[in-house]
Amino acid sequence: MPKVVLFCQSLRSDWNHGNAHFLRGILSEFWHRGFDVLALEPRNNWSANNLCQDYGPASLAAWREAYPPLPLMIYDLATLDLDRVFEGADVVLVHEWNQPELVARVAAHRNSGGSYLLLFHDTHHRVASAPAAIGAANLDGFDGVLAFGGVLRDAYLRRGWTRRAFTWHEAADLRVFGPRPDIERQRDLVWIGNWGDDERTAELHEYLIEPVASLGLSARVHGVRYPEEARRALAGAGIDFAGYMANFRAPDAFAEAIATVHIPRRPYVRMLPGIPTIRVFEALACGIPLVCAPWQDTEGLFKPGEDFLVARSSIQMRDHLDAIRHDPKLAAELSSCGRATVEARHSCAHRVDELLAICRALGRDLNPPHSAAAQ
Repeated sequence: MPKVVLFCQSLRSDWNHGNAHFLRGILSEFWHRGFDVLALEPRNNWSANNLCQDYGPASLAAWREAYPPLPLMIYDLATLDLDRVFEGADVVLVHEWNQPELVARVAAHRNSGGSYLLLFHDTHHRVASAPAAIGAANLDGFDGVLAFGGVLRDAYLRRGWTRRAFTWHEAADLRVFGPRPDIERQRDLVWIGNWGDDERTAELHEYLIEPVASLGLSARVHGVRYPEEARRALAGAGIDFAGYMANFRAPDAFAEAIATVHIPRRPYVRMLPGIPTIRVFEALACGIPLVCAPWQDTEGLFKPGEDFLVARSSIQMRDHLDAIRHDPKLAAELSSCGRATVEARHSCAHRVDELLAICRALGRDLNPPHSAAAQ
């Protein structure tokens, strides 16, 4: 059977590591289709270490509730045997959040005669905000780049870092993310996200804290890396700060609220227009009405105004949230349209089909048993 290998920062931990959401879903989709899959994460990686430090060693096994069958290898770079790892591999994905030494070693292995396709997967704004960090990576042995937006793909090609780059957006794992109609509503609003290293501090005040305070909404926030001043601001607006929540439990949190918001980090809005975070896909998959702070959907992924509402000011955010709270018909229409768009275009099954098409374009037909359309 075809074999897919993935190198990532962590599959066990999604502590300040949103890429784990999509990567788990992609590997799960391959596994359910009968592929042989293997994920590798370095021992003592940053995300897993922080999760373990905050919540204990058992927290690193919690992801198995949602993804029990996925094979995972914890490796030490000094003793990593690439010949053994790549035995029988057809496609190898290396996520950008890996040690440069690992990237270089994998590229060298491919150049030394590896018969697999080797793809670099980028889901960050560093190409635009810190190009030296990516430009220093050795991508000579890679067959191409998977970029999670067209503007990022174009940047790789324009800078000459690769000869082949493909747009491969993130998506929602519909086996995990969906409506929970049996859960009762408990609050007006929930927001799931991290404070963001000052990349959206002003935006969080404008599009979350101020509208909630103005309307007197019952609201809850989940996330990590909130400094003391951020917690004070949330408390001052009457917002319950609930800290870290494993991402696969987000559907329950969404089901408990009437609405949620999307507040993108500033570098994505200014430098990489057209790229939403995965939380947009996941929220819409769960059928919760969504209001977005401004971002440009330049690639036409969604239908703004139908799949979600767009607020271009704190006042407009307040008005949209108030309308959803008091207009069940509007809320139901947003829920239905958003969910339908994800089901039609933005599931992990669709992304696996897209990746298989990319592999065919690069000369490797993996002959999958079935496609998302068949499912």
